[in-house]
Amino acid sequence: MPLRSVVVVGASLAGLRAAETLRAEGFDGRLTVLGEEAHPPYQRPPLSKQLLAGSWERDKVDLRIREDLRVELRTGTRATALDLTDRSVTVVTANGEERIGFDGMVVATGARPRSLPEAMVPDGCEGVHTLRTVDDCIALRAALQSRPRVAVIGGGFIGSEVAATCRDAGAAVTVVEPAPALLHGALGPDLGALVTEIHREHGTEVRTGRAAESVLGGATVEGVRLDDGSTIPADLVVVALGVTPATEWLEESGVRLDDGVVCDSRCRAVEVEGVVAAGDVARWDFDGLGGAVRIEHFDNANHMGAAAARALLHGDSAEPYRPVPWFWSDMHDLRLQMLGVPRAGDELRIVEGDRAARRFVAAYGRDGRTVAVVTVNLPARTARYRAAVEQRVPFPPPPAESRQAQQLAPVARGAAP
Repeated sequence: MPLRSVVVVGASLAGLRAAETLRAEGFDGRLTVLGEEAHPPYQRPPLSKQLLAGSWERDKVDLRIREDLRVELRTGTRATALDLTDRSVTVVTANGEERIGFDGMVVATGARPRSLPEAMVPDGCEGVHTLRTVDDCIALRAALQSRPRVAVIGGGFIGSEVAATCRDAGAAVTVVEPAPALLHGALGPDLGALVTEIHREHGTEVRTGRAAESVLGGATVEGVRLDDGSTIPADLVVVALGVTPATEWLEESGVRLDDGVVCDSRCRAVEVEGVVAAGDVARWDFDGLGGAVRIEHFDNANHMGAAAARALLHGDSAEPYRPVPWFWSDMHDLRLQMLGVPRAGDELRIVEGDRAARRFVAAYGRDGRTVAVVTVNLPARTARYRAAVEQRVPFPPPPAESRQAQQLAPVARGAAP
């Protein structure tokens, strides 16, 4: 059907890139972007780093919206239902409920942080935080001014970055992680152990192989009890247990959901017309990574928003979305960058640099092919290995600098970085 009006649900990075691409590709109709938060689109990576640390001011995270974009941006507008029969989305604003019609839709609602079960937190207890929005970040930053004792529940990327930022701010920090090491699922045991070692060197207590059982306190947090019966004193708890796709408003719509909006290789929602998805909320068919995947990183949202917009406009003539996944993470004096997505059982070798000096490039191999590369404190090297990952060259890939590769242990448990 002809596109006269497009609604982008989600004033996110992916949503903004979709809107920009629609205009760049010739869409001249009505373009509406709906955002649940009161803020215009902003970037999320600094929330666990620069903005939380106070080295960036609030306005520095905002994304620029060009004046010539001709978009109706409606913040404070929460989508609650989608009707594909009459092509409308129901939204709730400060003024009540209304329905907005569309010909085409981009779903870019992102994800929501997982919380602790209610039974784990005393009623009315203040001091338990999650970190997903800019408001979450500002509240957490204010709480850090008193130099509290901080317990971080979860040692993935957000938990590890928050722990490093809090420790650098002078807080006493303890991280609780059920796996044997921080980032164990994303990086494997060897590199996970390296990250854990660096956190401990900077004064963070890391309790691996343990899970939180309950938050202790009354009106405010006093500590966290672990599954071995031990207690961590704490004035503030940060829950970093990952996210779930924000799809509750689509549950009765007919859009297929399975850990996100299920999409084909071009980011089009399967079995429905005129709906595409992008960013953290989208799970799309990508044979280069072995089937349906969902990736929760800035670079993916940036490029997937554009790919989804092209699919909405051009249909089958649009190119399938086949990125080389890339992300970065900064913690203390450690800068990680990764291309690709390693899995359980992948072989890992250092192909360049020195692990002892913590400046090296390591590659992940599967079935004799290179599937991912991580650089540690060598960010300028990352781009040199993009083609190796994209083309699945024989493993290990040729090093940018000749050096004998060192064999490391296999990845014990895999997860999308």
